[in-house]
Amino acid sequence: MSRIGELLIREKVLSLQQLQNAQDEAKRTGKRLGATLARMGLVPDNVLTQLVARQYSLPAINLSEIEIDANVLKLIPKEICERHQIIPVRRQGSTLIVAMADPSNIYAIDELKFLTQYNIDPVVASDGAIEVALARYFDKGPDLDAMIGDFDVENVDFAAVADDAVNVVDLENQAGEAPVVKLCNAVLLSAIKKKASDIHVEPYEKYFRVRFRIDGILQEEMRPPLKLRNAMTSRLKIMASLDIAERRLPQDGRIKLKIGTNREMDFRVSVLPTLFGEKIVMRLLDKSNLQLDMTKLGFEVGPLDDFKKAIKKPYGMVLVTGPTGSGKTTTLYSALQELNTIDRNISTAEDPVEFNLQGINQVQMHEDIGLNFATALRSFLRQDPNIIMVGEIRDFETAEIAVKAALTGHLVLSTLHTNDAPSTVMRLLNMGVEPFLVTASVNLVIAQRLSRRICVDCKQPGEKHPEALAKMGMSEEQIRKSTISIGRGCGTCNNTGYKGRVALYEVMPFTDGLKELVLQGASAAELKAEMIRQGFPSLRMSGIQKIIEGMTTPEEVLRTTVED
Repeated sequence: MSRIGELLIREKVLSLQQLQNAQDEAKRTGKRLGATLARMGLVPDNVLTQLVARQYSLPAINLSEIEIDANVLKLIPKEICERHQIIPVRRQGSTLIVAMADPSNIYAIDELKFLTQYNIDPVVASDGAIEVALARYFDKGPDLDAMIGDFDVENVDFAAVADDAVNVVDLENQAGEAPVVKLCNAVLLSAIKKKASDIHVEPYEKYFRVRFRIDGILQEEMRPPLKLRNAMTSRLKIMASLDIAERRLPQDGRIKLKIGTNREMDFRVSVLPTLFGEKIVMRLLDKSNLQLDMTKLGFEVGPLDDFKKAIKKPYGMVLVTGPTGSGKTTTLYSALQELNTIDRNISTAEDPVEFNLQGINQVQMHEDIGLNFATALRSFLRQDPNIIMVGEIRDFETAEIAVKAALTGHLVLSTLHTNDAPSTVMRLLNMGVEPFLVTASVNLVIAQRLSRRICVDCKQPGEKHPEALAKMGMSEEQIRKSTISIGRGCGTCNNTGYKGRVALYEVMPFTDGLKELVLQGASAAELKAEMIRQGFPSLRMSGIQKIIEGMTTPEEVLRTTVED
Protein backbone atom coordinates (compact mmCIF):
# COMPACT_ATOMS: atom_id res chain seq x y z
CA MET A 1 0.00 0.00 0.00
CA SER A 2 3.04 2.30 -0.26
CA ARG A 3 1.63 3.48 -3.59
CA ILE A 4 -1.43 4.79 -1.73
CA GLY A 5 0.83 6.60 0.73
CA GLU A 6 2.79 8.24 -2.08
CA LEU A 7 -0.48 9.32 -3.69
CA LEU A 8 -1.72 10.92 -0.47
CA ILE A 9 1.54 12.84 -0.06
CA ARG A 10 1.52 14.00 -3.67
CA GLU A 11 -2.10 15.19 -3.38
CA LYS A 12 -1.17 16.95 -0.09
CA VAL A 13 -3.85 15.08 1.82
CA LEU A 14 -1.27 13.95 4.40
CA SER A 15 2.03 15.23 5.66
CA LEU A 16 5.06 12.94 5.55
CA GLN A 17 5.02 12.70 9.35
CA GLN A 18 1.33 11.71 9.42
CA LEU A 19 1.96 9.02 6.82
CA GLN A 20 4.91 7.69 8.80
CA ASN A 21 2.81 7.52 11.98
CA ALA A 22 0.03 5.70 10.13
CA GLN A 23 2.49 3.21 8.62
CA ASP A 24 3.98 2.50 12.05
CA GLU A 25 0.50 1.95 13.49
CA ALA A 26 -0.46 -0.33 10.60
CA LYS A 27 2.70 -2.38 11.13
CA ARG A 28 2.01 -2.63 14.87
CA THR A 29 -1.63 -3.72 14.50
CA GLY A 30 -1.25 -5.79 11.33
CA LYS A 31 -4.00 -3.74 9.67
CA ARG A 32 -3.84 -2.35 6.15
CA LEU A 33 -2.77 1.26 5.67
CA GLY A 34 -6.13 2.43 4.28
CA ALA A 35 -8.07 1.03 7.24
CA THR A 36 -5.52 2.49 9.67
CA LEU A 37 -5.75 5.96 8.10
CA ALA A 38 -9.55 5.90 8.44
CA ARG A 39 -9.41 4.60 12.04
CA MET A 40 -6.91 7.31 13.03
CA GLY A 41 -9.19 9.93 11.47
CA LEU A 42 -6.50 11.14 9.08
CA VAL A 43 -8.35 10.39 5.81
CA PRO A 44 -12.11 9.63 5.58
CA ASP A 45 -13.02 6.44 3.73
CA ASN A 46 -14.90 8.23 0.95
CA VAL A 47 -12.06 10.69 0.31
CA LEU A 48 -9.51 7.89 0.04
CA THR A 49 -11.78 5.90 -2.29
CA GLN A 50 -12.42 8.81 -4.65
CA LEU A 51 -8.74 9.72 -4.70
CA VAL A 52 -7.65 6.19 -5.59
CA ALA A 53 -10.40 5.87 -8.20
CA ARG A 54 -9.35 9.12 -9.87
CA GLN A 55 -5.68 8.15 -9.80
CA TYR A 56 -6.28 4.85 -11.60
CA SER A 57 -9.18 6.10 -13.80
CA LEU A 58 -11.51 3.47 -12.35
CA PRO A 59 -15.09 3.74 -11.05
CA ALA A 60 -15.65 3.90 -7.30
CA ILE A 61 -18.38 1.78 -5.73
CA ASN A 62 -20.43 2.10 -2.54
CA LEU A 63 -20.76 -1.48 -1.29
CA SER A 64 -23.40 -0.54 1.28
CA GLU A 65 -25.84 0.43 -1.48
CA ILE A 66 -25.79 -2.87 -3.40
CA GLU A 67 -26.70 -6.52 -2.86
CA ILE A 68 -24.21 -9.07 -4.19
CA ASP A 69 -25.58 -12.28 -5.68
CA ALA A 70 -24.71 -15.43 -3.72
CA ASN A 71 -23.50 -17.21 -6.89
CA VAL A 72 -20.96 -14.41 -7.51
CA LEU A 73 -19.65 -14.63 -3.94
CA LYS A 74 -18.97 -18.36 -4.39
CA LEU A 75 -16.46 -17.64 -7.17
CA ILE A 76 -13.72 -16.43 -4.78
CA PRO A 77 -13.01 -18.06 -1.38
CA LYS A 78 -13.27 -15.88 1.71
CA GLU A 79 -9.58 -16.42 2.56
CA ILE A 80 -8.41 -14.93 -0.74
CA CYS A 81 -10.82 -12.01 -0.39
CA GLU A 82 -9.42 -11.22 3.05
CA ARG A 83 -5.80 -11.65 1.95
CA HIS A 84 -6.11 -9.17 -0.92
CA GLN A 85 -8.87 -7.01 0.63
CA ILE A 86 -11.25 -7.59 -2.27
CA ILE A 87 -14.82 -8.80 -2.85
CA PRO A 88 -16.48 -9.97 -6.09
CA VAL A 89 -19.38 -7.69 -7.03
CA ARG A 90 -20.93 -8.83 -10.28
CA ARG A 91 -20.43 -11.28 -13.15
CA GLN A 92 -21.04 -9.97 -16.67
CA GLY A 93 -20.44 -12.49 -19.45
CA SER A 94 -16.78 -13.56 -19.25
CA THR A 95 -15.88 -10.65 -16.95
CA LEU A 96 -15.92 -10.58 -13.15
CA ILE A 97 -16.19 -7.14 -11.54
CA VAL A 98 -14.18 -7.06 -8.30
CA ALA A 99 -14.09 -4.29 -5.66
CA MET A 100 -10.50 -3.66 -4.55
CA ALA A 101 -8.92 -1.36 -2.00
CA ASP A 102 -5.69 -1.35 -4.02
CA PRO A 103 -6.45 -1.71 -7.76
CA SER A 104 -2.73 -1.57 -8.62
CA ASN A 105 -2.19 -4.99 -7.02
CA ILE A 106 -1.51 -6.91 -10.24
CA TYR A 107 -0.56 -10.04 -8.28
CA ALA A 108 -4.09 -10.23 -6.85
CA ILE A 109 -5.65 -9.65 -10.27
CA ASP A 110 -3.51 -12.39 -11.85
CA GLU A 111 -4.38 -14.81 -9.05
CA LEU A 112 -8.11 -14.08 -9.42
CA LYS A 113 -7.95 -14.49 -13.19
CA PHE A 114 -6.25 -17.89 -12.78
CA LEU A 115 -8.62 -18.99 -10.02
CA THR A 116 -11.92 -17.96 -11.62
CA GLN A 117 -11.07 -18.21 -15.34
CA TYR A 118 -12.78 -14.82 -15.79
CA ASN A 119 -11.38 -11.51 -16.98
CA ILE A 120 -11.07 -9.28 -13.91
CA ASP A 121 -12.48 -5.75 -14.05
CA PRO A 122 -11.50 -3.85 -10.86
CA VAL A 123 -13.52 -1.10 -9.20
CA VAL A 124 -12.43 0.88 -6.13
CA ALA A 125 -13.84 0.54 -2.61
CA SER A 126 -12.36 1.49 0.75
CA ASP A 127 -10.72 -0.99 3.14
CA GLY A 128 -13.44 -0.36 5.70
CA ALA A 129 -16.28 -0.90 3.23
CA ILE A 130 -14.74 -4.17 2.02
CA GLU A 131 -14.28 -5.38 5.60
CA VAL A 132 -17.93 -4.67 6.38
CA ALA A 133 -19.03 -6.40 3.16
CA LEU A 134 -16.88 -9.47 3.88
CA ALA A 135 -18.40 -9.78 7.34
CA ARG A 136 -21.89 -9.24 5.96
CA TYR A 137 -21.76 -11.78 3.15
CA PHE A 138 -19.31 -14.44 4.29
CA ASP A 139 -19.97 -14.59 8.02
CA LYS A 140 -23.77 -14.33 7.57
CA GLY A 141 -23.94 -14.08 11.32
CA PRO A 142 -24.39 -10.55 12.69
CA ASP A 143 -27.69 -9.57 11.03
CA LEU A 144 -29.34 -12.89 11.80
CA ASP A 145 -28.00 -12.94 15.35
CA ALA A 146 -29.42 -9.47 15.94
CA MET A 147 -32.84 -10.69 14.83
CA ILE A 148 -32.72 -13.88 16.89
CA GLY A 149 -31.11 -12.39 19.99
CA ASP A 150 -30.46 -14.91 22.76
CA PHE A 151 -33.19 -17.27 21.57
CA ASP A 152 -32.26 -20.88 22.29
CA VAL A 153 -32.69 -22.59 18.92
CA GLU A 154 -32.46 -25.98 20.62
CA ASN A 155 -36.01 -25.43 21.89
CA VAL A 156 -37.53 -25.53 18.41
CA ASP A 157 -36.00 -28.65 16.93
CA PHE A 158 -38.93 -30.90 16.00
CA ALA A 159 -37.10 -32.83 13.28
CA ALA A 160 -37.00 -36.08 15.25
CA VAL A 161 -40.60 -35.94 16.51
CA ALA A 162 -43.25 -38.00 14.71
CA ASP A 163 -45.99 -36.00 13.00
CA ASP A 164 -48.74 -37.41 15.18
CA ALA A 165 -46.80 -36.59 18.36
CA VAL A 166 -46.25 -32.88 17.74
CA ASN A 167 -47.42 -30.70 20.60
CA VAL A 168 -49.34 -28.01 18.73
CA VAL A 169 -49.57 -25.76 21.79
CA ASP A 170 -45.77 -25.78 22.20
CA LEU A 171 -45.29 -25.14 18.49
CA GLU A 172 -47.68 -22.17 18.59
CA ASN A 173 -45.98 -20.75 21.67
CA GLN A 174 -42.52 -21.03 20.11
CA ALA A 175 -43.78 -19.47 16.87
CA GLY A 176 -44.82 -16.48 18.97
CA GLU A 177 -41.36 -16.00 20.52
CA ALA A 178 -40.10 -12.45 19.88
CA PRO A 179 -36.96 -13.48 17.90
CA VAL A 180 -38.99 -15.63 15.49
CA VAL A 181 -41.56 -12.85 15.08
CA LYS A 182 -38.76 -10.37 14.34
CA LEU A 183 -37.16 -12.73 11.84
CA CYS A 184 -40.43 -13.28 9.93
CA ASN A 185 -41.21 -9.55 9.94
CA ALA A 186 -37.68 -8.80 8.72
CA VAL A 187 -38.13 -11.21 5.79
CA LEU A 188 -41.45 -9.64 4.76
CA LEU A 189 -40.19 -6.06 5.09
CA SER A 190 -36.98 -6.84 3.22
CA ALA A 191 -39.00 -8.29 0.34
CA ILE A 192 -41.12 -5.13 0.18
CA LYS A 193 -38.03 -2.90 0.27
CA LYS A 194 -36.36 -4.84 -2.55
CA LYS A 195 -39.58 -4.89 -4.61
CA ALA A 196 -39.67 -8.69 -4.74
CA SER A 197 -42.68 -10.34 -6.35
CA ASP A 198 -42.43 -13.63 -4.42
CA ILE A 199 -40.83 -15.01 -1.25
CA HIS A 200 -39.79 -18.69 -1.15
CA VAL A 201 -39.19 -20.22 2.30
CA GLU A 202 -37.67 -23.62 1.62
CA PRO A 203 -36.66 -26.46 3.99
CA TYR A 204 -34.07 -29.02 2.90
CA GLU A 205 -32.32 -31.86 4.66
CA LYS A 206 -29.23 -29.94 5.77
CA TYR A 207 -30.18 -26.30 5.39
CA PHE A 208 -33.08 -23.87 5.37
CA ARG A 209 -33.16 -20.93 2.97
CA VAL A 210 -35.19 -17.87 1.98
CA ARG A 211 -35.20 -16.69 -1.63
CA PHE A 212 -36.75 -13.61 -3.26
CA ARG A 213 -37.92 -13.35 -6.85
CA ILE A 214 -36.83 -9.90 -8.04
CA ASP A 215 -37.67 -8.84 -11.61
CA GLY A 216 -38.51 -12.45 -12.42
CA ILE A 217 -35.21 -13.95 -11.18
CA LEU A 218 -34.85 -15.90 -7.91
CA GLN A 219 -32.06 -14.74 -5.59
CA GLU A 220 -31.01 -16.23 -2.25
CA GLU A 221 -31.64 -13.80 0.59
CA MET A 222 -30.61 -15.66 3.76
CA ARG A 223 -30.13 -19.05 5.40
CA PRO A 224 -31.70 -19.05 8.88
CA PRO A 225 -30.57 -21.80 11.28
CA LEU A 226 -32.09 -25.15 10.32
CA LYS A 227 -33.55 -25.61 13.79
CA LEU A 228 -35.72 -22.52 13.33
CA ARG A 229 -37.46 -24.22 10.43
CA ASN A 230 -40.63 -25.35 12.18
CA ALA A 231 -41.01 -22.25 14.36
CA MET A 232 -40.64 -19.91 11.39
CA THR A 233 -43.02 -21.98 9.25
CA SER A 234 -45.59 -22.03 12.04
CA ARG A 235 -45.29 -18.28 12.58
CA LEU A 236 -45.99 -17.57 8.89
CA LYS A 237 -48.95 -19.99 8.94
CA ILE A 238 -50.38 -18.25 12.04
CA MET A 239 -50.03 -14.87 10.27
CA ALA A 240 -51.94 -16.32 7.30
CA SER A 241 -54.68 -17.79 9.58
CA LEU A 242 -53.81 -21.37 8.55
CA ASP A 243 -53.96 -24.59 10.57
CA ILE A 244 -50.49 -25.20 12.05
CA ALA A 245 -51.49 -28.72 13.12
CA GLU A 246 -52.07 -29.75 9.49
CA ARG A 247 -48.69 -30.51 7.96
CA ARG A 248 -49.62 -33.15 5.38
CA LEU A 249 -51.93 -31.21 3.05
CA PRO A 250 -51.39 -28.03 0.98
CA GLN A 251 -52.99 -24.87 2.37
CA ASP A 252 -53.65 -21.38 1.01
CA GLY A 253 -54.06 -18.17 2.97
CA ARG A 254 -53.39 -14.45 3.03
CA ILE A 255 -51.34 -12.07 5.17
CA LYS A 256 -52.25 -8.38 5.36
CA LEU A 257 -49.40 -6.18 6.53
CA LYS A 258 -49.86 -2.52 7.49
CA ILE A 259 -46.92 -0.28 6.67
CA GLY A 260 -47.15 3.12 8.27
CA THR A 261 -50.55 4.78 8.35
CA ASN A 262 -51.67 4.74 4.73
CA ARG A 263 -50.18 1.68 3.03
CA GLU A 264 -51.21 -1.95 3.13
CA MET A 265 -49.44 -4.92 1.58
CA ASP A 266 -51.09 -8.27 0.93
CA PHE A 267 -49.18 -11.54 0.77
CA ARG A 268 -50.87 -14.50 -0.93
CA VAL A 269 -49.58 -17.53 0.96
CA SER A 270 -49.26 -21.07 -0.41
CA VAL A 271 -48.04 -23.91 1.84
CA LEU A 272 -46.84 -27.16 0.27
CA PRO A 273 -45.70 -30.24 2.25
CA THR A 274 -42.29 -31.42 0.99
CA LEU A 275 -39.91 -34.19 2.01
CA PHE A 276 -38.18 -32.14 4.73
CA GLY A 277 -40.97 -29.83 5.87
CA GLU A 278 -43.42 -27.32 4.49
CA LYS A 279 -42.34 -24.99 1.71
CA ILE A 280 -44.05 -21.59 1.83
CA VAL A 281 -44.35 -19.30 -1.18
CA MET A 282 -45.75 -15.80 -0.66
CA ARG A 283 -46.83 -13.63 -3.59
CA LEU A 284 -46.60 -9.89 -2.83
CA LEU A 285 -49.65 -7.91 -3.89
CA ASP A 286 -49.00 -4.16 -3.65
CA LYS A 287 -52.01 -2.18 -4.82
CA SER A 288 -50.01 1.04 -4.75
CA ASN A 289 -47.75 -0.36 -7.49
CA LEU A 290 -50.60 -1.76 -9.62
CA GLN A 291 -50.22 -0.24 -13.09
CA LEU A 292 -53.67 0.11 -14.67
CA ASP A 293 -52.80 2.67 -17.35
CA MET A 294 -52.90 0.67 -20.58
CA THR A 295 -50.55 3.06 -22.36
CA LYS A 296 -47.79 2.26 -19.83
CA LEU A 297 -47.99 -1.54 -19.90
CA GLY A 298 -45.62 -1.98 -22.85
CA PHE A 299 -48.00 -2.19 -25.83
CA GLU A 300 -46.83 -0.86 -29.18
CA VAL A 301 -49.26 1.61 -30.78
CA GLY A 302 -50.85 -0.82 -33.28
CA PRO A 303 -51.44 -3.74 -30.87
CA LEU A 304 -52.80 -1.33 -28.23
CA ASP A 305 -55.36 0.02 -30.71
CA ASP A 306 -56.39 -3.57 -31.58
CA PHE A 307 -56.77 -4.42 -27.89
CA LYS A 308 -58.87 -1.34 -27.17
CA LYS A 309 -61.13 -2.03 -30.16
CA ALA A 310 -61.70 -5.61 -28.96
CA ILE A 311 -62.66 -4.66 -25.40
CA LYS A 312 -64.93 -1.86 -26.61
CA LYS A 313 -67.07 -4.34 -28.57
CA PRO A 314 -70.43 -5.06 -26.89
CA TYR A 315 -69.95 -8.84 -26.91
CA GLY A 316 -67.42 -11.57 -27.66
CA MET A 317 -64.34 -12.97 -25.87
CA VAL A 318 -60.94 -11.44 -25.24
CA LEU A 319 -58.42 -14.02 -24.03
CA VAL A 320 -55.04 -13.35 -22.37
CA THR A 321 -52.49 -16.16 -22.25
CA GLY A 322 -49.05 -16.71 -20.76
CA PRO A 323 -47.28 -18.54 -17.92
CA THR A 324 -47.76 -17.79 -14.23
CA GLY A 325 -46.26 -14.43 -13.34
CA SER A 326 -46.37 -13.00 -16.87
CA GLY A 327 -48.71 -10.13 -15.95
CA LYS A 328 -52.02 -11.51 -17.27
CA THR A 329 -53.96 -10.24 -14.24
CA THR A 330 -52.53 -6.73 -14.65
CA THR A 331 -53.55 -6.67 -18.32
CA LEU A 332 -57.09 -7.80 -17.49
CA TYR A 333 -57.41 -5.34 -14.60
CA SER A 334 -56.25 -2.51 -16.87
CA ALA A 335 -58.98 -3.50 -19.38
CA LEU A 336 -61.59 -3.58 -16.61
CA GLN A 337 -60.45 -0.17 -15.37
CA GLU A 338 -60.87 1.19 -18.91
CA LEU A 339 -64.39 -0.29 -19.10
CA ASN A 340 -65.46 0.57 -15.55
CA THR A 341 -68.13 3.25 -16.06
CA ILE A 342 -71.35 3.96 -14.20
CA ASP A 343 -73.52 2.49 -16.98
CA ARG A 344 -71.85 -0.95 -17.00
CA ASN A 345 -72.39 -3.93 -14.69
CA ILE A 346 -69.06 -5.78 -14.34
CA SER A 347 -68.62 -9.07 -12.45
CA THR A 348 -65.43 -11.09 -11.99
CA ALA A 349 -64.78 -14.66 -10.83
CA GLU A 350 -61.22 -14.91 -9.49
CA ASP A 351 -59.07 -17.43 -7.66
CA PRO A 352 -57.80 -15.59 -5.74
CA VAL A 353 -59.00 -11.98 -5.85
CA GLU A 354 -55.62 -10.23 -6.00
CA PHE A 355 -56.69 -6.58 -5.82
CA ASN A 356 -59.94 -4.86 -4.87
CA LEU A 357 -61.29 -2.72 -7.73
CA GLN A 358 -63.88 -0.07 -6.86
CA GLY A 359 -67.18 -0.38 -8.73
CA ILE A 360 -66.57 -3.99 -9.84
CA ASN A 361 -68.30 -7.03 -8.31
CA GLN A 362 -65.48 -9.45 -7.50
CA VAL A 363 -66.21 -13.03 -6.40
CA GLN A 364 -63.64 -15.27 -4.69
CA MET A 365 -63.78 -18.94 -5.76
CA HIS A 366 -64.15 -21.66 -3.11
CA GLU A 367 -63.78 -25.10 -4.68
CA ASP A 368 -64.32 -26.87 -1.35
CA ILE A 369 -67.94 -25.66 -1.19
CA GLY A 370 -68.63 -26.01 -4.90
CA LEU A 371 -68.11 -22.38 -5.92
CA ASN A 372 -65.99 -22.74 -9.04
CA PHE A 373 -65.68 -20.73 -12.25
CA ALA A 374 -68.52 -22.57 -13.98
CA THR A 375 -70.89 -22.07 -11.02
CA ALA A 376 -69.99 -18.38 -10.74
CA LEU A 377 -70.49 -17.87 -14.49
CA ARG A 378 -73.97 -19.39 -14.36
CA SER A 379 -74.86 -17.08 -11.47
CA PHE A 380 -73.42 -14.03 -13.26
CA LEU A 381 -75.72 -14.60 -16.23
CA ARG A 382 -78.71 -14.18 -13.89
CA GLN A 383 -77.28 -10.87 -12.58
CA ASP A 384 -77.82 -8.82 -15.77
CA PRO A 385 -74.09 -8.33 -16.54
CA ASN A 386 -72.52 -6.30 -19.32
CA ILE A 387 -68.97 -7.53 -18.79
CA ILE A 388 -67.75 -10.77 -17.19
CA MET A 389 -64.18 -11.66 -16.23
CA VAL A 390 -63.30 -15.30 -15.56
CA GLY A 391 -59.98 -15.82 -13.80
CA GLU A 392 -59.06 -18.84 -15.90
CA ILE A 393 -60.73 -21.23 -18.34
CA ARG A 394 -59.56 -24.62 -17.09
CA ASP A 395 -62.13 -27.10 -18.37
CA PHE A 396 -64.82 -27.69 -20.97
CA GLU A 397 -67.67 -26.70 -18.64
CA THR A 398 -66.20 -23.24 -17.98
CA ALA A 399 -65.25 -22.79 -21.64
CA GLU A 400 -68.73 -23.76 -22.83
CA ILE A 401 -70.52 -21.30 -20.52
CA ALA A 402 -68.02 -18.51 -21.37
CA VAL A 403 -68.57 -19.06 -25.11
CA LYS A 404 -72.34 -19.06 -24.69
CA ALA A 405 -72.14 -15.84 -22.65
CA ALA A 406 -70.02 -14.24 -25.40
CA LEU A 407 -72.61 -15.28 -28.00
CA THR A 408 -75.56 -13.89 -26.06
CA GLY A 409 -74.53 -10.26 -25.80
CA HIS A 410 -71.85 -10.22 -23.08
CA LEU A 411 -68.19 -9.22 -23.23
CA VAL A 412 -66.12 -11.99 -21.62
CA LEU A 413 -62.50 -11.53 -20.50
CA SER A 414 -60.47 -14.53 -19.40
CA THR A 415 -57.06 -16.22 -19.31
CA LEU A 416 -55.61 -19.54 -20.44
CA HIS A 417 -52.22 -21.16 -19.96
CA THR A 418 -50.71 -21.57 -23.44
CA ASN A 419 -47.40 -20.59 -25.04
CA ASP A 420 -48.63 -18.14 -27.67
CA ALA A 421 -51.80 -16.62 -29.13
CA PRO A 422 -52.45 -19.21 -31.92
CA SER A 423 -52.06 -22.07 -29.39
CA THR A 424 -54.93 -20.58 -27.38
CA VAL A 425 -57.35 -21.40 -30.19
CA MET A 426 -56.04 -24.98 -30.30
CA ARG A 427 -56.48 -25.24 -26.52
CA LEU A 428 -60.17 -24.30 -26.77
CA LEU A 429 -60.67 -26.85 -29.54
CA ASN A 430 -58.90 -29.54 -27.49
CA MET A 431 -61.22 -28.78 -24.55
CA GLY A 432 -64.14 -29.74 -26.79
CA VAL A 433 -65.41 -26.34 -27.98
CA GLU A 434 -66.65 -26.59 -31.58
CA PRO A 435 -64.61 -24.66 -34.20
CA PHE A 436 -67.65 -22.65 -35.36
CA LEU A 437 -68.30 -21.53 -31.76
CA VAL A 438 -64.66 -20.44 -31.36
CA THR A 439 -64.74 -18.37 -34.57
CA ALA A 440 -68.10 -16.83 -33.63
CA SER A 441 -67.16 -15.86 -30.07
CA VAL A 442 -63.46 -14.91 -29.91
CA ASN A 443 -62.62 -11.26 -30.69
CA LEU A 444 -58.92 -11.20 -29.86
CA VAL A 445 -56.17 -13.23 -28.19
CA ILE A 446 -53.12 -11.78 -26.38
CA ALA A 447 -49.98 -13.69 -25.39
CA GLN A 448 -47.52 -11.94 -23.10
CA ARG A 449 -44.22 -12.28 -21.27
CA LEU A 450 -42.25 -10.07 -18.88
CA SER A 451 -38.62 -9.18 -19.65
CA ARG A 452 -36.31 -7.31 -17.32
CA ARG A 453 -35.93 -3.61 -18.11
CA ILE A 454 -32.46 -2.03 -18.42
CA CYS A 455 -31.65 0.16 -15.40
CA VAL A 456 -31.95 3.81 -16.47
CA ASP A 457 -29.27 4.92 -13.98
CA CYS A 458 -26.46 2.83 -15.49
CA LYS A 459 -27.69 2.36 -19.06
CA GLN A 460 -24.93 2.49 -21.67
CA PRO A 461 -24.27 1.34 -25.26
CA GLY A 462 -23.35 -2.31 -25.50
CA GLU A 463 -21.45 -4.42 -27.99
CA LYS A 464 -23.40 -5.35 -31.12
CA HIS A 465 -23.14 -8.93 -32.43
CA PRO A 466 -24.77 -8.86 -35.90
CA GLU A 467 -24.73 -12.64 -36.40
CA ALA A 468 -26.46 -13.32 -33.09
CA LEU A 469 -29.00 -10.54 -33.70
CA ALA A 470 -29.77 -11.91 -37.17
CA LYS A 471 -30.19 -15.39 -35.75
CA MET A 472 -32.77 -14.13 -33.24
CA GLY A 473 -34.83 -12.58 -36.03
CA MET A 474 -33.65 -8.99 -36.57
CA SER A 475 -33.52 -7.78 -40.17
CA GLU A 476 -30.35 -6.35 -41.71
CA GLU A 477 -31.86 -2.87 -41.63
CA GLN A 478 -32.82 -3.21 -37.95
CA ILE A 479 -29.32 -4.40 -37.08
CA ARG A 480 -27.71 -1.55 -39.02
CA LYS A 481 -29.87 1.19 -37.50
CA SER A 482 -30.21 -0.10 -33.92
CA THR A 483 -27.99 0.61 -30.92
CA ILE A 484 -27.75 -2.19 -28.37
CA SER A 485 -28.05 -0.97 -24.78
CA ILE A 486 -26.99 -2.73 -21.58
CA GLY A 487 -26.93 -1.89 -17.89
CA ARG A 488 -23.45 -1.44 -16.47
CA GLY A 489 -24.61 -2.23 -12.95
CA CYS A 490 -25.02 0.27 -10.09
CA GLY A 491 -26.43 0.67 -6.60
CA THR A 492 -29.92 1.38 -7.94
CA CYS A 493 -30.22 -1.99 -9.69
CA ASN A 494 -28.24 -4.00 -7.13
CA ASN A 495 -25.46 -4.27 -9.73
CA THR A 496 -27.54 -6.46 -12.04
CA GLY A 497 -27.98 -3.92 -14.85
CA TYR A 498 -31.78 -4.39 -14.72
CA LYS A 499 -34.47 -2.55 -12.77
CA GLY A 500 -38.16 -3.34 -13.23
CA ARG A 501 -39.80 -5.25 -16.08
CA VAL A 502 -41.44 -4.50 -19.40
CA ALA A 503 -44.17 -6.59 -21.05
CA LEU A 504 -43.83 -8.20 -24.48
CA TYR A 505 -47.16 -8.65 -26.26
CA GLU A 506 -48.41 -10.82 -29.12
CA VAL A 507 -51.84 -9.39 -30.04
CA MET A 508 -53.88 -11.49 -32.50
CA PRO A 509 -57.23 -10.01 -33.60
CA PHE A 510 -59.44 -12.83 -34.87
CA THR A 511 -59.72 -11.73 -38.49
CA ASP A 512 -61.81 -13.42 -41.21
CA GLY A 513 -58.66 -15.03 -42.63
CA LEU A 514 -57.78 -16.62 -39.28
CA LYS A 515 -61.38 -17.75 -38.72
CA GLU A 516 -61.39 -19.46 -42.11
CA LEU A 517 -58.21 -21.36 -41.23
CA VAL A 518 -59.73 -22.53 -37.92
CA LEU A 519 -62.83 -23.84 -39.71
CA GLN A 520 -60.53 -25.68 -42.13
CA GLY A 521 -58.72 -27.40 -39.24
CA ALA A 522 -55.41 -25.53 -39.54
CA SER A 523 -52.60 -26.11 -37.02
CA ALA A 524 -51.22 -23.56 -34.55
CA ALA A 525 -48.14 -23.11 -36.77
CA GLU A 526 -50.33 -22.26 -39.77
CA LEU A 527 -52.33 -19.79 -37.68
CA LYS A 528 -49.11 -18.13 -36.48
CA ALA A 529 -47.77 -17.84 -40.05
CA GLU A 530 -51.04 -16.21 -41.15
CA MET A 531 -51.00 -13.90 -38.11
CA ILE A 532 -47.49 -12.65 -39.00
CA ARG A 533 -48.41 -12.41 -42.70
CA GLN A 534 -51.28 -10.11 -41.76
CA GLY A 535 -48.85 -7.83 -39.93
CA PHE A 536 -49.49 -8.76 -36.30
CA PRO A 537 -46.12 -8.97 -34.43
CA SER A 538 -45.20 -12.15 -32.53
CA LEU A 539 -43.70 -12.19 -29.01
CA ARG A 540 -40.17 -12.40 -30.45
CA MET A 541 -40.89 -9.45 -32.78
CA SER A 542 -42.26 -7.46 -29.83
CA GLY A 543 -39.06 -8.25 -27.92
CA ILE A 544 -36.92 -7.09 -30.86
CA GLN A 545 -38.83 -3.80 -30.88
CA LYS A 546 -38.08 -3.37 -27.16
CA ILE A 547 -34.37 -3.98 -27.90
CA ILE A 548 -34.42 -1.31 -30.63
CA GLU A 549 -36.14 1.12 -28.23
CA GLY A 550 -33.41 0.47 -25.64
CA MET A 551 -35.77 -0.99 -23.03
CA THR A 552 -34.25 -4.48 -22.72
CA THR A 553 -31.35 -6.62 -23.94
CA PRO A 554 -31.09 -9.42 -26.51
CA GLU A 555 -30.28 -11.86 -23.70
CA GLU A 556 -33.57 -11.09 -21.96
CA VAL A 557 -35.59 -11.49 -25.17
CA LEU A 558 -33.91 -14.84 -25.85
CA ARG A 559 -34.69 -15.91 -22.27
CA THR A 560 -38.40 -15.08 -22.44
CA THR A 561 -39.40 -15.81 -26.06
CA VAL A 562 -38.93 -18.57 -28.63
CA GLU A 563 -37.99 -18.39 -32.30
CA ASP A 564 -40.89 -17.85 -34.71
